[in-house]
Amino acid sequence: MDQNLRPITDWLPITQKEVEKRGWEQLDVIIVSGDAYVDHPAFGTAVIGRIIEDEGFKVGIIPQPNWRDDLRDFKKFGKPKYFFGVTSGCMDSMVNHYTAGKKIRSEDAYTPGGLSGFRPDYATSEYTKILKELYPDVPVVIGGIEASLRRVTHYDYWSDQLMPTILETSGADMLVYGMGDQPLRDLLRLLAKGVPFDNLRTLYQTAFMVAPNEALPKNKNWEDVELNSHEDCLKDKIKYAANFKRVEVESNKWMADRILQKVGEKTLVINPPYKTMTEKEIDQSFDLPYTRLPHPKYKKRGTIPAYEMIKFSINMHRGCFGGCSFCTISAHQGKFIASRSETSILKEVDEVVKHPEFKGYISDLGGPSANMYKMKGKDESICAKCSAPSCIHPVVCNNLDTSHKPLTEIYRKVDQNPEVKKAFVGSGIRYDLLVEDYNKNDNEDNNKTEYMEELIQNHISGRLKVAPEHTSDATLRIMRKPSFKFFHQFKKKYDQINDKLGMSQPLIPYFISSHPGCKEEDMADLAAETKDMGFRLEQVQDFTPTPMTVATVIYYSGVHPYTLRPVYAVTTKEEKQNQNRFFFWYKKENRSWIKDKLLKANRKDLLDRLS
Repeated sequence: MDQNLRPITDWLPITQKEVEKRGWEQLDVIIVSGDAYVDHPAFGTAVIGRIIEDEGFKVGIIPQPNWRDDLRDFKKFGKPKYFFGVTSGCMDSMVNHYTAGKKIRSEDAYTPGGLSGFRPDYATSEYTKILKELYPDVPVVIGGIEASLRRVTHYDYWSDQLMPTILETSGADMLVYGMGDQPLRDLLRLLAKGVPFDNLRTLYQTAFMVAPNEALPKNKNWEDVELNSHEDCLKDKIKYAANFKRVEVESNKWMADRILQKVGEKTLVINPPYKTMTEKEIDQSFDLPYTRLPHPKYKKRGTIPAYEMIKFSINMHRGCFGGCSFCTISAHQGKFIASRSETSILKEVDEVVKHPEFKGYISDLGGPSANMYKMKGKDESICAKCSAPSCIHPVVCNNLDTSHKPLTEIYRKVDQNPEVKKAFVGSGIRYDLLVEDYNKNDNEDNNKTEYMEELIQNHISGRLKVAPEHTSDATLRIMRKPSFKFFHQFKKKYDQINDKLGMSQPLIPYFISSHPGCKEEDMADLAAETKDMGFRLEQVQDFTPTPMTVATVIYYSGVHPYTLRPVYAVTTKEEKQNQNRFFFWYKKENRSWIKDKLLKANRKDLLDRLS
């Protein structure tokens, strides 16, 4: 249905008039978000809002409130009956605002017109402080990626300091980490039964602070593990690094311990996570009655870039078992894959094709890593005992079912929809899962080749994105990525299939500079290696230290959190810029600089390859 023809009550209310149109006098829960409100399952605020509605609660949203005026946006709904929910939005607000070089970004993809300046730095903390000042007796629950990845002592790149749990800096009453569907439903059901908010302290996947003289909540099924205190971390970087390993290990377990950390006189309590969502549970979240449209309020303010990018896309699963050292996906969405049912996915395709602007092209059938759909342990009792951060590094676990058959079938079934001209795969592909010499699982039925042929023939929009990230094996080991030789094997197979099908669709590889473990010489080798392969790199980035990653721990502490041994890392602006220049060896302004660098390093061999 056209946005202009839908009643405003199809969206969750964002104004007092919309609340009154529903006949409500008071809201049960109010969500404050750093993003504009897009009622689509790719936007966390919409998912959380729809879950709250689905549980029978009256919910309203305050999107992108003005925090610099008289705070009228925060006051417009008055007090909620139960709690405020606060999120910075789909991104950490600091990543949203600043580049790896700490320059202010000129655009915000989650704001109408792409305009910047509509959310504060450290948005979750700033919103919460305002709410606690205005409504000190109303609980505040924080969630989303900013809260999730800042739940313990963490390094903040933008202020260049260790910061305590965001519960301490924000003053929030509870933190929901990871994907909030499961803890939120349980929290709401307990509140509906009359359980006081202050008694909700044994919910899985939540965190909170305990006062000095307050007893720790009891749960006979949980063991406790205590981290080094925040104050000890401030004095000793090694203790901070050691903390990270324990947090990551517990995050990757099915039966995790409860985590405790002293922060001044208080104690941070992080309850264990839920087991990965079942197919029924994840379907329930995706099948809610989204309009799949931005709120009509934004019509005159311009399009929302993030929405334009995903409005004709389908997210088929959550989670990633890659465990890459620089990535926050597994830290937030989990290591184990939660896959939707075919029925749920095809039902969403039916909704997408009804969109008034749909022209027959689905932009992405994907997920965090496009080709992990339905992949899980063959014997899940083995998974239940495992705490490894990655299922595919340093080798692919032989208990992992990596069959691409379910994914190939989904692609074919989507293509059968008469309204779909083409369904593209826009998400990144884990190429290592498609290389027989690296992934020796499930080789007997040729499913990898079948998948690649289906992908290349029917689902690529002219080129395919993959992420080898580097060419240096030493750097790749720290990244938890496979040797670059496997990328060569993948490219060979990819090119062969293109030739067989009479197609010419280039690979677009992604690479990272200044990652811990990477030296200038490694970047020169990357430049030479990719030049030899015929690439002029486009998709490149400079490493940005974000909270809750192995690479960030190394960047700050100088040691690997799993071995506590030193690892080389560039940390100055000049060093980072120098590494990034090697990507662009072909630019005239870089040639003499690269020549001087390589001659000083006595690497004329690399200079010759780049000439």
